[in-house]
Amino acid sequence: MLAEGAVFTASLSLCAIVLGVFFGLLLCFGLMSKNKSLRFASKVYRSVWRGTPLLVQLLIIFYFLPHAGINLPPLGAAVIALTMNTAAFQAEIYRGGLMTIPNGQIEAARMLGISTFAIRKNILTPQMFRVVLPSLINETISILKNSSLISVIGVTELLRTSQQIVATTYRPFEVYILAALAYLAMTISLAAIGRYFERRLGKGQRAAHVL
Repeated sequence: MLAEGAVFTASLSLCAIVLGVFFGLLLCFGLMSKNKSLRFASKVYRSVWRGTPLLVQLLIIFYFLPHAGINLPPLGAAVIALTMNTAAFQAEIYRGGLMTIPNGQIEAARMLGISTFAIRKNILTPQMFRVVLPSLINETISILKNSSLISVIGVTELLRTSQQIVATTYRPFEVYILAALAYLAMTISLAAIGRYFERRLGKGQRAAHVL
């Protein structure tokens, strides 16, 4: 049961991170937009979602959406809360990565008549991901650990599974130690995957410099 809970937790966290990449990029470009209204709205979103606890965000989404006529299962509310939260943090990560790319590349691309969308898609984003990969892995680990909070709205992930086992076995020490070890194994695995891709990207960059 704990293994199934761990797999569910990992899958849910991965889903939130992948969706967060898309919305994080949109928010990042909104933060860097020349449109003042869009930039202001993006800053407000970033401040709200970075400045309030994830648990509060989760409870607001879970209890507010039904009042707005949107009935979602607890799992849907959990995915939305985790995605919207990580999108705010990822946007700031991406913004920092984009600021390391020389402006000369953008100016040269514009002189060649390349559209803004193509510049962002083909020039800026690939380079930016190389720079922000360590931070993105850290954010993934953070979301994985914070996913334990969704147990409060009834989603049966690793922590809630542990609670259910404790309720029937009355052996909290052993069960929660195993749950902690499961979280530790997942975070260590993510860190190892991140280091692997960092080395691969580092080798690619060195080869490009040699060529």
